Amino acid sequence: MDFISLILILGAFLITSGAQAYISLNYRKYKQVYIKKKKSGFDVAREILDRNGLSNVLILETQGDLTDHYDPSKKVVKLSSDIYHGQTVAAASVAAHECGHAIQDKEGYTFLRFRNSIIPIVNFSTKIGYVAIMIGFVLSLVKLIWVGIAFEVIILLFQLVTLPVEFDASKRALKKIEEYAIVDKEEYSGAKKMLTSAALTYVAGVLSTLMEVLRLVLIVVGRRDD
Repeated sequence: MDFISLILILGAFLITSGAQAYISLNYRKYKQVYIKKKKSGFDVAREILDRNGLSNVLILETQGDLTDHYDPSKKVVKLSSDIYHGQTVAAASVAAHECGHAIQDKEGYTFLRFRNSIIPIVNFSTKIGYVAIMIGFVLSLVKLIWVGIAFEVIILLFQLVTLPVEFDASKRALKKIEEYAIVDKEEYSGAKKMLTSAALTYVAGVLSTLMEVLRLVLIVVGRRDD
């Protein structure tokens, strides 16, 4: 393994690990900070959805930690147990963020629509990309390696499109939290930190994938020069 490849692997690892550690730190901190209005994540989500003409959107409890998401195909906001029941800054922040996605869906937010449209392609790329790359290296099929890299670029494109979707959802969440006075000023600061740290994980994902694509390209180009 050459020096540049080592640096890229180490850089991707440090960026991803650092982002995950940062959000975990803030999540652990703010799920211990209870909001004065004693509203659960479910209460926050229901209020935001109802006040934005989304009474038809269901809110369901799901298993796991930070498994919260909005399902546009079923019009359902799914909240993990700690978020669903929690009356904390973390719970209010995450619940509001997922409602931000629901509002995006209602308004036909361009980046969300595009991201949703390419999900089947991305799922296929995720399954086949590295398989093609590994087979290409084993059999010395350079064209097949480039096909695998192309699939990885599709994943990178998906992650890039995800960035404005996630940042916009957090922006909407903070706006609704403040507009509906769900938390006080001190709690709002915590909510902002919580949502910012979550957004950074997506930035880290983009940088990590970019480094991996660059590493693969350098390996292939290096082989051709040998």
